[in-house]
Amino acid sequence: GLLNHLFAKIDDLAIGEGDVVAQTAPQCFDISMWQLLSALLVGGQTLIVEQETILDARRFLDTIVEGKVNVLQVVPSYLEVLVSCLAEHPRKLEDLRCVSATGEALKRELVERWFAVQPGIKLINAYGLTETSDDTNHEIMDRVPDRERVPLGRPIHNVRIYVVDEHLAPVPLGAPGEIVFSGVCVGRGYINDPERTRRAFRPDPHRPGEHLYKSGDFGRWLPDGKLEYLGRRDAQAKISGFRIEIGEIENSLLRLPGVREAAVVVTERADRSKQLVAFYAGERPADAAELRERLGATLPAYMVPSAFHWRRAPPGKGNGKTHRKGPCARAGEVHIAAGGHPGPSTGTRHRVAAPRGRRARIPEEQIRRHE
Repeated sequence: GLLNHLFAKIDDLAIGEGDVVAQTAPQCFDISMWQLLSALLVGGQTLIVEQETILDARRFLDTIVEGKVNVLQVVPSYLEVLVSCLAEHPRKLEDLRCVSATGEALKRELVERWFAVQPGIKLINAYGLTETSDDTNHEIMDRVPDRERVPLGRPIHNVRIYVVDEHLAPVPLGAPGEIVFSGVCVGRGYINDPERTRRAFRPDPHRPGEHLYKSGDFGRWLPDGKLEYLGRRDAQAKISGFRIEIGEIENSLLRLPGVREAAVVVTERADRSKQLVAFYAGERPADAAELRERLGATLPAYMVPSAFHWRRAPPGKGNGKTHRKGPCARAGEVHIAAGGHPGPSTGTRHRVAAPRGRRARIPEEQIRRHE
């Protein structure tokens, strides 16, 4: 699987003799493998960039220029930092031919900003999982895509991808379903965790003798044969009887002006009822009422968060990805903005909305009088 991935990078990113690939990922991160080895397989060079250098965007760009790097891969969170730095301090990256973004969902707004500062350098949206020997899809772009979501692209060689329902049956073109993988890329399971392995790794019902991996990601096939990412299977919640796809709310929030990263979590109120709280990153905080109004134009009322919490930059992990633990940990500290949802207006609604154990305290005659 790793060898197949290495040659996919060599082919799709046109890595050849004399090319320089930057090795930017920590060695504990799976993408470090292709960054380290791909150029060496074809007579190129690997430039190992120290993590201390990466922490300083201007110093990092100096290193890329001085090292004559042709191919670079970063996570979108760090690409955002580089774009801001290039916008403030414009410079030519003469040797850089393409930049690959992976590890997080790549947003259309960031693609627009990249081509605004570096229109001649291709941007690749790379998608894949550790369980599938790293990236399985490449979407190579030389301009901003026409769609609102940036496609994941087509599968690399020797990788089969299905979009299926809960019975592993393929869904129709354009219909959402779980993304599952088959082919040489699929791993053998999780070390010392047979139960987790049993749930995620299954025999491939479409190809006897082969195995597939259930990713937990939801997506759909586009008419042009490219894959589109829709969110995580485990990012669902049920509030007021409605099943909510958290990823759909986050995607809608990310399409709003000034919002660069977003995370939505489910918290409990004092009366143990559930609510949605949105965390977002951007240059400056936005008006909560305006965010709520804009989201309400595209989402049903029960999917609009009750509160919005701003921070200038998204929380990061050691590998550069944005993590969700910070928002979850701080969700209980957020003061819910007034006017998020109207209160109950009748006696019956008061009774239904009351916390468990307190409903009988509203007399029936009061309910009839209010009705």
